[in-house]
Amino acid sequence: MSERSRVPVMILCGGMGTRLREETEILPKPMVEIGGGRPILWHIMKGYASAGFSDFILCLGYKGLKIREYFLNYEAMHSDCTVELGRRESLVIHDGHQEASWRVTLVDTGLESQTGARIARAAKYVDGDRFMLTYGDGVSNVNLAGLLDFHEQQRTIGTVTGVRPSSRFGELIATGGKVTSFSEKPRMHQGLINGGFFVFSRRFFDYLKPDAECVLEREPLERLVAAGQLSVFVHDGFWQCMDTPRDVHLLKQLWDSGLADWKTW
Repeated sequence: MSERSRVPVMILCGGMGTRLREETEILPKPMVEIGGGRPILWHIMKGYASAGFSDFILCLGYKGLKIREYFLNYEAMHSDCTVELGRRESLVIHDGHQEASWRVTLVDTGLESQTGARIARAAKYVDGDRFMLTYGDGVSNVNLAGLLDFHEQQRTIGTVTGVRPSSRFGELIATGGKVTSFSEKPRMHQGLINGGFFVFSRRFFDYLKPDAECVLEREPLERLVAAGQLSVFVHDGFWQCMDTPRDVHLLKQLWDSGLADWKTW
């Protein structure tokens, strides 16, 4: 077993995805398909697995049963198999698949829990001194092995990936009432935003509470910053969240066009 395979990857999968209501009336947001007939959650996990991380902890909430069903039936749904009806224990899987090495822990972290509470409630499944964390609604080609190495060099409790996403609007630069530069959906050049790919020491659990109202992005991270314990790993490559129907359409379009830069496997 490689060193990276021992580092668990916690994925926040419990949100209600209200801005994707058309999709999330039926499915939890991480189960929305973005390419190849696979949900975005699978794409995220494939990205981690391609970098050597194969131990996953999924923090479930809204419609978590759908995610449970997906993984509990994964072998039968993605392999040739034989089953004697009436004898479920007779199931025989005839061929393997590329995800055979994955270890997936499914954790009910509450229907309405906030992000910090979900992490705190799943903490008991983190055995080592560090863990990766991300959201179940964003894909990237971030160098995950490099992110972990950077975190270890910084020796801080946490590291967040900073990204410069493309603007949804064209950028105009004007001087004297005339446009001097126009860029259609440019990448941000000023400042970084939280790209959602984290590494934490288990000491971070001391900053969290299992109370449903504990929000990762507020007091816990603010306290980490105040203590000088949050580093930033800058990623200038591909990054895309999936917040709106437009985002879903974009990701599907990129996949179908062979331009899915997050596909690192």
